[in-house]
Amino acid sequence: MSAADPAPAEDFATAVLDWFERHGRHDLPWQHPATPYRVWISEVMLQQTQVSTVIPYFERFLARFPDVESLAAADRDDVLAHWAGLGYYARARNLHRCARMLVSQHNGEFPHALDDVAALPGIGRSTAGAILSLSRNAPHAILDGNVKRVLARYYAVPGWPGQTAVARRLWTLSEAVTPRRRARDFNQAMMDLGATVCNRQPQCQRCPLRSDCRGLAEGDPTVYPGRRPRRQKPLRQTTMLIIHGHGGILLERRPDTGIWAGLWSLPEATGDPETWAREQLGAGIQLLEESPATLRHEFTHFSLEIQPVRGRLMDETVVADNDRLWYDPLSDEAPGLPAPVHRLIHQKEPSE
Repeated sequence: MSAADPAPAEDFATAVLDWFERHGRHDLPWQHPATPYRVWISEVMLQQTQVSTVIPYFERFLARFPDVESLAAADRDDVLAHWAGLGYYARARNLHRCARMLVSQHNGEFPHALDDVAALPGIGRSTAGAILSLSRNAPHAILDGNVKRVLARYYAVPGWPGQTAVARRLWTLSEAVTPRRRARDFNQAMMDLGATVCNRQPQCQRCPLRSDCRGLAEGDPTVYPGRRPRRQKPLRQTTMLIIHGHGGILLERRPDTGIWAGLWSLPEATGDPETWAREQLGAGIQLLEESPATLRHEFTHFSLEIQPVRGRLMDETVVADNDRLWYDPLSDEAPGLPAPVHRLIHQKEPSE
């Protein structure tokens, strides 16, 4: 099969928009109303996360923080608690920082200039384009993972999009095909097309671009985009203490940098847990026989193996401070907990 010749940019946009009218997603929660604030929250949540997972988080988040002012005024712990489970917690911290900057420097409104939006915390070029196009119909291109996949296959662009030259080529193509009019519908259509048709197992027979797609014409569109070079992820190990007391389970606030920054987690012991408790908490602990199994959690750049150890603190009065608290797993008020810590805490409780 010979390679197809891509259609002109205008024909590309027309085909995508016609498909969107019949098959696109028109009833996502952040589309009604599609304000800059609602679009911003959804776009940040959708980074690294699927729509079906995001929707309930989005609805809970907006119920608690309905506008940028309420988000800016909130305590960071409250923001992290409403983000817990979505992962990539830097996104939540940047949301909070960005909201405060919008209130203090932009009267609570998103700027109209693309560069000004892209300069805000946690917002890059593609997210800025999405915010302005999806909420205000501004003619800006986007380049999220779905759009990269569609363009890389259609134009048979070799290489991994994480490489600078490949990303630059895809940006040039995205800007070329994005129409000056109807940018809102076009960008939503491209994301929908990549998510529902041109996905990892492409359904080319349903694609409005199939007749001119170079990747399909070459015989295997899944060759594009190129894969990220494989690297062996390092393994890190830690011991987490599930320390019980009359108030529940002891939690410590994570440092402001590093993994799970600012979240509440189980204490991590270096060396013998009983020695650690005496030195760090000023009290002994009684180790319990029943401890959960080792838990492995995958991060982007490394794997973490958690060895949980249960214990009961002998003197609870010594641990009260701003960076420690007692958490009752049966309480409706949950602090921001990393997902693997939440799983460890909510496993079977020890018998009295």
